[in-house]
Amino acid sequence: MFGLRTVFHILGWVTCMIGIMLVLPAFTDLAYDNADWRIFALSSCLPLFFGTIMVIATYSPPPLRLNFRQAYLVIILGWLLVAALGAIPFLGLGIRFVDALFESMSGLTTTGSTILTGLDSLPPGMLLWRATLQWIGGIGIIAISVLIMPFLRVGGMQLFQVESSDPFQDRIGSMFKTLRLLVDVYLVLTLACALTYFFLGMSGFDAVTHAMTTLSTGGFSTHDASFAYFKNPWLHWAAGFFMICGAIPFLLYVKLSMGHVRDLVRDAQVRGFLLFLAFTSLAMALWLMAQLDIGFFKALTLTFFNVVSVVTTTGFASEDYTVWGTGAVGVFLFLMFVGGCAGSTSGAIKIYRFQIMLIFLRRHIRQLFSPNRILSMRYNGRELSHDVPLSVLVFLSAFVVTVSLVTIVLSLLGLDIVTAYSASITAITNVGPGLGKIIGPSGNFQSLPDAAKAVLVFAMLAGRLEILGLLVVLEPDFWRG
Repeated sequence: MFGLRTVFHILGWVTCMIGIMLVLPAFTDLAYDNADWRIFALSSCLPLFFGTIMVIATYSPPPLRLNFRQAYLVIILGWLLVAALGAIPFLGLGIRFVDALFESMSGLTTTGSTILTGLDSLPPGMLLWRATLQWIGGIGIIAISVLIMPFLRVGGMQLFQVESSDPFQDRIGSMFKTLRLLVDVYLVLTLACALTYFFLGMSGFDAVTHAMTTLSTGGFSTHDASFAYFKNPWLHWAAGFFMICGAIPFLLYVKLSMGHVRDLVRDAQVRGFLLFLAFTSLAMALWLMAQLDIGFFKALTLTFFNVVSVVTTTGFASEDYTVWGTGAVGVFLFLMFVGGCAGSTSGAIKIYRFQIMLIFLRRHIRQLFSPNRILSMRYNGRELSHDVPLSVLVFLSAFVVTVSLVTIVLSLLGLDIVTAYSASITAITNVGPGLGKIIGPSGNFQSLPDAAKAVLVFAMLAGRLEILGLLVVLEPDFWRG
């Protein structure tokens, strides 16, 4: 049997947690003497009430026993539940249901696409809640990618499975211990980012909210102009640095805190990620100097910030890079696919999958002219099992098919092909802004049809759960045994 009692017991605690989190924007609005604090206070009562009932009704004596299927079902239902609960305050402000759910799911999946305008005049509590959703989503995806996805072997994630001979249900205690360490790292980096922003000129409120959306690589801002609102170039460099921090595997930070510095320095994924950012930013800066006739430092500041923002799938914008020319549009369209490292808060394909595909491609080419040679594949100092490249290929196939299907559906709903294609990519890769006049860095998703927004809600969730992770629950065998 599946043991849904345990699943709903945990979901009850999750519901209570969201109710508690909703108290923070209520107190924020109250401190700013904004009447909207009542909306958050009422929004807090609903999940606290129902969450408490769920916890009491499904209580069973400890210890808590959770098998893999139950854990994964908690993740799927939990993501949908939190998105629905997160939409309640938006409904209180008079926002329609589809728009509220879109904004909430975009925040929770750290996508950063928005239907809201006039951010500069929104109540501070609402701005804080948007940032909080992204911050919760950031630690949520770290936990999933570190503790769950390796067991699913999604897209080669088995490479990052924490070594242990114990079965899943016997490792719950150690997994919660690992999660606590990850949360500690996440908190410390968020605090460091907020303090850096504050000392570089942000207000305290902007520093806290932008730190939450930077480390989560989410990209929600408190201003319509996004990061272009802040004119200090050193703020842009600091943001780029912390976006990179959010896109590096968080388990390496845990190891770093234990004195294992070499693990971070020697990691092939991290080295490849940083080299790619450095090369792309520098090459784009030299190209931009020739295009716009500006100085090297300004060009590098612009390209570094925007390249890092898109590659890490954060989605902040310091300038509308689509006006740099068609060459820039093509480059940024490609960058949307890249992503950061596995085990981080970033989305998209991820650097390690590109690295594995290059290793696999080189091995295949060498065997074309030496078919009898036995060639091993090694990554990060370890020999790759043959199922890893296959897993990556399956993921990439599912990725391409999903992007294609969502693009077709969006075009049938009336979107032009540029908007449909880039909306599909930006939702599935969890980047945020798309391309074109409607959903580009200077636009938003408000004018899209409701049906298109609903499609993108599920596309964002599919992308955040690495597509195959969401398809697992559609497999009948998942529900057996």
